[in-house]
Amino acid sequence: MVIPMYQEFEENKKYISELLHTNECFDIVSRDVLIGEKNAIFYFVDGFCKDDLMQKLLQFLMGLKAADMPQNAKGLNQLMPYVEVDLTKDFNEITKNVLCGVFAVLIEGFDECILIDSRTYPARGVSEPEKDKVLRGSKDGFVETIVFNTALIRRRIRSTDLRMEMLSAGKASKTDIVLCYMDDRVDKEFLGKIRDRINDIKVDALTLNQESLAECLFTSKWYNPFPKFKYTERPDAAAAQVLEGNIIILVDNSPSAMILPTSILDMIQEADDFYFPPLTGSYLRLSRFLILILTYFITPTFLLLMQNPDWIPPAFDFIVVKEDINVPLIWQFLILELAIDGLRLAAVNTPNMLSTPLSVMAALILGEFSVKSGWFNAEVMLYMAFVAIANYTHPSYELGYAIKFFRLINLILTALFQFWGYLAGVILFFAAIVTNKMVSGQSYLYPLIPFSYQKLSHALFRHRLPKSAE
Repeated sequence: MVIPMYQEFEENKKYISELLHTNECFDIVSRDVLIGEKNAIFYFVDGFCKDDLMQKLLQFLMGLKAADMPQNAKGLNQLMPYVEVDLTKDFNEITKNVLCGVFAVLIEGFDECILIDSRTYPARGVSEPEKDKVLRGSKDGFVETIVFNTALIRRRIRSTDLRMEMLSAGKASKTDIVLCYMDDRVDKEFLGKIRDRINDIKVDALTLNQESLAECLFTSKWYNPFPKFKYTERPDAAAAQVLEGNIIILVDNSPSAMILPTSILDMIQEADDFYFPPLTGSYLRLSRFLILILTYFITPTFLLLMQNPDWIPPAFDFIVVKEDINVPLIWQFLILELAIDGLRLAAVNTPNMLSTPLSVMAALILGEFSVKSGWFNAEVMLYMAFVAIANYTHPSYELGYAIKFFRLINLILTALFQFWGYLAGVILFFAAIVTNKMVSGQSYLYPLIPFSYQKLSHALFRHRLPKSAE
């Protein structure tokens, strides 16, 4: 709702000061000055303005004489020795901009407020992200400041077709959201749906940044754990997705980009695939895909074979558990699944200086002594160690936990109903993938369903870069 400014300067000053609570908030600064022998006041948030720049602008404004003073804000805007200057008559727009870090100036006799965008935010360096590291390629990464993130993409795509569309969500937080896309390559209908969904979000604040936005954009089938969004902290990966016609969503205060639409085949791709020759990149991608499948099948299949040892071919007799089984195999697997998550959570909260000695101690205790004590069998420890390590071969935590949940379901069904439980678990696993939908409404298995040979080939194999049309 638009709240227009009053005609009188004192009324505008009083209303804005009450809106911003300048008497109660020490960090919201207001100061009365004279500009061209006219009363004026400016507002800004301490810590959000560039001090050197604002000092020079104030010297210019306060140095104006009455004879040089324009008759309105538009005339003063034309004289302002700065690029990012805007005018508004809306009180809501003024308070929103001030709280975002914009410098606001009210001048007696002017019917518009002057907004000078001189903001700067505390930010860390654009160093390589810990999670999305590559052996080759760029070593920069997204940060929590949205303007820096858009600049990192602009640096890689110098095209007039690149669009950076600013939106906001959250009644209290008013979180900045940027839609990044190529105007000549994006699906305009899908883009319109995403834009409308963001504009229709009715929440007080995006307290969890991108996760809150993701839950608002896709509200159905919460029980299906397969991720609908892919996240990346790498500007080069985000730029590549934009060039492929996808949409990138950047959220202020979040150091990663959301990629949509995303299928399950998109989840297995990594930046390293493209920093190596096509043959090596294809091998890495196919290896990642096969290991992902093994993380689901290896433990339920081993449990099924231990329940039916006569199914094991003579050449594979070595996989049979030789030692006494003191704890049922199903309980060993379930306990280790929980223990691995416990170790992962402990690693996140462990100080860096203690992570190495604690990890060695945990490996000794859980590895050697747990087997000697009789709680776990060596074969179970081996397969669970493979599963734990293999989960890090793909970049998506959400996909890893989705497979983990269905692996647990399959283990329980196999323990209860043996072969038929195993078969039911596999059917449930594939049914969850087949019936899942991307945010765009397409099949989660696209381009396998519906089938597209060219796009499926590019999803599974690393191809040479195509030549651009003249």
